[in-house]
Amino acid sequence: MEQLKSRNEVEENYTWNLTDLFESDESFEQAVEEIRPEIGNFSGKYAGNLTDASVAVEAIEDFKGLMESLVPIGAYANLRLSSDQGDASAQKLSGLASNIGTYFSSETSFLTSELLQKDESFLKDIKSQAPGFEKFVDELLKNKPYHLDAKVEKALASYSTVFEGPYSLYLKTKLLDIDFGTFTANGQEIPLSYLAFEGELESHEDTEVRRNAFRAFSDKLADYQHTTAATYDLQLKQEKTTADLRGFDSVIDYLLHRQDVDQTLYNRQIDMIMSDLAPHMRRYAKLLKRVHGLDEMKYEDLKISLDPSSEPEISVEESRKYINDALGIMGEDYINMVNRAYDERWIDFVKNKGKSTGAFCSSPYGSHPFILISWTSLMTEVFVLAHELGHAGHFYNANREQNVFDARSSMYFIEAPSTMNEMLMANHLLENSDDPKFKRWVISSIISRTYYHNCVTHLLEAAYQREVYKKVDNHESVSAPELNRLKRQVIEEFWGDDVTITEGAELTWMRQPHYYMGLYPYTYSAGLTIATAMSKRVLNEGQPAVDDWLKVLKSGGTKSPVELAQMAGVDVTTDQPLRDTIDYIGELVDQLEALTEEIEG
Repeated sequence: MEQLKSRNEVEENYTWNLTDLFESDESFEQAVEEIRPEIGNFSGKYAGNLTDASVAVEAIEDFKGLMESLVPIGAYANLRLSSDQGDASAQKLSGLASNIGTYFSSETSFLTSELLQKDESFLKDIKSQAPGFEKFVDELLKNKPYHLDAKVEKALASYSTVFEGPYSLYLKTKLLDIDFGTFTANGQEIPLSYLAFEGELESHEDTEVRRNAFRAFSDKLADYQHTTAATYDLQLKQEKTTADLRGFDSVIDYLLHRQDVDQTLYNRQIDMIMSDLAPHMRRYAKLLKRVHGLDEMKYEDLKISLDPSSEPEISVEESRKYINDALGIMGEDYINMVNRAYDERWIDFVKNKGKSTGAFCSSPYGSHPFILISWTSLMTEVFVLAHELGHAGHFYNANREQNVFDARSSMYFIEAPSTMNEMLMANHLLENSDDPKFKRWVISSIISRTYYHNCVTHLLEAAYQREVYKKVDNHESVSAPELNRLKRQVIEEFWGDDVTITEGAELTWMRQPHYYMGLYPYTYSAGLTIATAMSKRVLNEGQPAVDDWLKVLKSGGTKSPVELAQMAGVDVTTDQPLRDTIDYIGELVDQLEALTEEIEG
């Protein structure tokens, strides 16, 4: 296992090309300098001068233009930093982007405040004069009960960089300060890092390597648990203070308000998966234990493949054919986007020191998507890439069809297009193989990657997060011991006596950035619930279902998540789609047990 390279040592052809945003860091800095006076001019021109609807429309139009200019600034800085958190130049750009973003928020906060002081007929006139701004006005009205005095709103906007501080601190601790060093297994010394552990070692087929890696990884995390807990507590205090200031009954209500979702949908995802999915996943854990001949099933064994020998190695070049074949049903325009992503270097495949962990897709309005992934040459990465291309396809379509105000859908829906692509990939692989061992690998990947990751990992995060917010709403601070206790409690409840929860498992809360992004974790299972129903429609109905789905993608944020799901033929106001998803996971475990009997028989 090789030591990670520095960013300047990796092969450029497998890194993303950010020149589509800015030709250079210098052109980025020039853009920041040029937009600052434009923001000041906007404030000088319109503050206190929204005398009639036509002036308001002009102001909103200019505000939209400023937003469109700021998007590439924020995206470029974020992507530069994500590729190497230790890059001093990238850190400088991130600071510049953050500062100009704060200045923009502060100087333009008057627009919302002044519009909300107008009567309803004034706002109706805006809608009639500029139909494209209907959603913008509706969003204002939705937030009106929670809007504060104009001076308070400006002050809060001026602190936005400070409010982003906890997440920034978390990333610095995680990616720069923690040095995992090496660990020993089978007489060999093996390098350890976040990327190495999450990309390969936590699912390593060799039990000694996997368990020793987990021990070393967890022990090092423990050294930083108090700093990380204090950072997280700052995030929670900021959210609680904001929720109280704005008059929400709870932090959860405040965070769900942004998603256009109520607590019924939120709680259902967590409660049903804790009660109804757990038995299926425990069966899967028992199957892993039996097939691998483990003495006991430990927490650190849950990510292993059912049959590692049946997982093909895939190069970046080879992945394109799998992606094109699986997603081909989405149509020529969609596949053209996929091929452009490869040809025009929208994707960052390399592994290097300081690179953000996991995978994500950034889709800046007015440009094209950018995808971060750390390629391991395992077939599993094809599922990850299909997932991120699902986000790309969503916003590639929405950004072309909608204005900057309307392009982004609710966070509740955001993971549906991504997990939908994982389902299409799995269906394609299953349809094109008669090899029971490969079919078993594919089905186990659907469970261990698609459903485990989205319905178990993230739902256990969500169940833990819900308990944390209960404490926050009770005005309690959280410390590392308390976070550890809550996390262990959730994990033990889900896995019962079928999995030994090793010391260190409770530190999993330290690994996820999602806690700094509001109520994000539960939305993975919400998205997968919609995607499961939609992928079945595509299998059964073909093109008509695909056409419906493309309409959903193009709608962006013009509809609520409930309405978007209804457009796809899925009613998430009932528990039926989630019950169907959980039943489907049970059927997959049944198939795995049957295939294992066939293979062993």
